[in-house]
Amino acid sequence: MLAVALALAVTCAAGAYLATSRDVLRAVIGLSLLGSAVNLVLLAAGRLASSAPPILVEGQSEFGAVANPLPQALVLTAIVIGFALTCFTLVLVLRLIQLARVDDALHLRLAEPLALDPVKPPVEPDELGEPRDGAAAQRAEGERC
Repeated sequence: MLAVALALAVTCAAGAYLATSRDVLRAVIGLSLLGSAVNLVLLAAGRLASSAPPILVEGQSEFGAVANPLPQALVLTAIVIGFALTCFTLVLVLRLIQLARVDDALHLRLAEPLALDPVKPPVEPDELGEPRDGAAAQRAEGERC
């Protein structure tokens, strides 16, 4: 059980370190590692010490020390979904890097539209803190004048 806790700590630390990186590919891999850490927590919750299958023999009315199949099924499903999501995200990030010719997250913010861009203005909060698009903000400024 100590080995599982150590593996969980290392996976969480590596995932958090990579997820906070400025490199976009490292951030994607870091988020994938954090997902693996969550899978490890779910798997550890299903009684790792027992390896007996959860099968009742004739005449037995309750389970003894058996493995819990529900966390195992949840982890298997989460692994498949996480892998598909990671692959999709990597394709999107690689295409973004190819178009922007930079993989630094701070430089990618420069690709955001300008505040006065009529095609796609950025989202700006109104007086109540609710987000609204830049065109609505410009109309509201025009109405005030």
